[in-house]
Amino acid sequence: MLAIAPNSSVHLRETQFCHIESCSYAWFPKCFLKNNFKLLLLKAFNALIGSGLDAPKWRHQTVERRSAAGASAAGKEVKNGVRSTVAHRTRNASSGGNVALTDALQIVTVSDPGRVRGHNEDCVESRPELGVVVLADGMGGYNAGEVASGMATSSIANGLVQTWVADRLRKLERDQAAALSQAVMREQIAIANRAIYDTAQRDPQCAGMGTTLVVCIFYDNFLTVGHIGDSRLYRMREDALEQMTRDHSLLQEQIDSGLISKEDARQSHNKNLVTRALGIDPEVEAEIHTYDVAEGDIYLLCSDGLNDMIEDDEIQMTLIALRANLDLTAQQLVQAANDAGGRDNVSVMLVRVAKGFSVERGFWAKVKSLFA
Repeated sequence: MLAIAPNSSVHLRETQFCHIESCSYAWFPKCFLKNNFKLLLLKAFNALIGSGLDAPKWRHQTVERRSAAGASAAGKEVKNGVRSTVAHRTRNASSGGNVALTDALQIVTVSDPGRVRGHNEDCVESRPELGVVVLADGMGGYNAGEVASGMATSSIANGLVQTWVADRLRKLERDQAAALSQAVMREQIAIANRAIYDTAQRDPQCAGMGTTLVVCIFYDNFLTVGHIGDSRLYRMREDALEQMTRDHSLLQEQIDSGLISKEDARQSHNKNLVTRALGIDPEVEAEIHTYDVAEGDIYLLCSDGLNDMIEDDEIQMTLIALRANLDLTAQQLVQAANDAGGRDNVSVMLVRVAKGFSVERGFWAKVKSLFA
């Protein structure tokens, strides 16, 4: 069972059991848009703008693989311990421009219990129509780690559905939208943290539970990422792999201070000591940053069950060799971790930027929003 000392800044993760332009368009009376001239107006704008306004665009989300704690009850298929869910058709709600996020982003996720653990305490969630992906790696006695990670992913993903909405974004410039993405992410992380903490205080079987976290919002050709603990975000751009998050761990602090080299860190017994986790204390500070996104980028969210078992070089080579098939890439990364021992649950989420998803602003964007 995992025990976490009160007020401790270091949390031990057990390795045996768990792991606008403003522009008036008032000259379009509302009643005019409701009468028989609406279709003619739509077709006129189609001819002028070529934007296909005469019918709403419905997008088909990519096949999504997720853990049992994070997947919905409908449409599940279990194979080799991995649950997969086929996402439903949905209309993009917040891309704001001509390109829907479900067209611009290809998302594939796989979560696996590994070769040693009896159950999976990782959890993943995504909302492709909003450009939201969330991964959590739970910790705690009994099955409490699974409870914590499931609470974190569902709370944050569902919370962003309610707060990261088109009505709040439509009038914002790009830098304002980026600032808002950080604000709503911080807010939802705080809500999830408090919910997990309160549950742990009420239920003795959940005492001491917590979870790592990495969450991303894609919008207007930028990415906002928030993380807590040692779950990671990588970016591969033009064959170069870069770790975008810095682990909140004792081992990382030792590396930063020069007490241990990265090579020696691979053999360290302190890999499971995290200095920050969601749900352990009443409040937690998430590290949040925003980065520009480029077409062709591949983003990898993963639990430490991946990067503890295989080197970054192997991750990079796998992404380069198999990037034409993102589903196969995700499966191969998990298989490589299991082949190396699979001592922990392993989860990966891959997001490929197939095309840009900039947001249109100005007069024509406002006109088109009338028919969205």
